[in-house]
Amino acid sequence: MPSPLKGASVDIYPDISLISNMPKLLDDLDAALRALSNDRRRLILAWLKSPKRHFRAQQDGDLVEDGVCGVLIAEKLGVSQPTVSEHLKVLSQAGFLRAKRVKQWTFYKRDESRIAILKKAIVDEI
Repeated sequence: MPSPLKGASVDIYPDISLISNMPKLLDDLDAALRALSNDRRRLILAWLKSPKRHFRAQQDGDLVEDGVCGVLIAEKLGVSQPTVSEHLKVLSQAGFLRAKRVKQWTFYKRDESRIAILKKAIVDEI
């Protein structure tokens, strides 16, 4: 087997683990970009960045610790609960949000560590 070129700026023998994870990463990146293609979903992400500034207090759950109830997000967005549920589902499946059940409510908050990974993947891909 030939040896890698010395002094080359690109390793011609990339790490096999990177190749095996590439399809998953590209699928995740595609899902993230599709989720961000909708202006309402981008609004939701922006609001959830500072929940106390954008949402009124809620009866159950802390806005920062637990997240924001889907009902409050629908109210602020001016859409029905089924419509906001679809937006929240897309954002959650793309890795932008984490959902938490408290009693009969579902609370949503940003997944900052996952968002950082997705940001890096977007920059690296482009």
